[in-house]
Amino acid sequence: AAPAGAVAFGVKHTEGVSVDVLLRGHAEPQAVAVAGTRWPLDEGTVLRFCMSRASSEVNDNKVTVSFYAEGGKPINQAGVFLTGVGISLDVDADRDGVVEKNSPNKASWAWGPEGHGAILLVSCDKELP
Repeated sequence: AAPAGAVAFGVKHTEGVSVDVLLRGHAEPQAVAVAGTRWPLDEGTVLRFCMSRASSEVNDNKVTVSFYAEGGKPINQAGVFLTGVGISLDVDADRDGVVEKNSPNKASWAWGPEGHGAILLVSCDKELP
């Protein structure tokens, strides 16, 4: 999706987003921490970004990719607005009839009448052919 003549790119992002650049031939991704860093535009280069927290409003975070020609001349920009959605599975982890968001028993399991941990029943049958 890079414009014709582009040989490098740079990335800027808002505070609520983390961005990594995965270059072909490199085992470890490079974090985009400093604006102004440029990477070669090679086939197989991947930008990976994620939200570090849920959004307070729609489209409150952004990632902007700037494309550069030989010699560093800016060509064009592309951007994406992001909205982070918080998802939590809240359960009655200590089996006392109360669903708690921060139950300490949420991350472990113990069998028996005095046990703790979520009991999850999943329907895995095929309803429709």
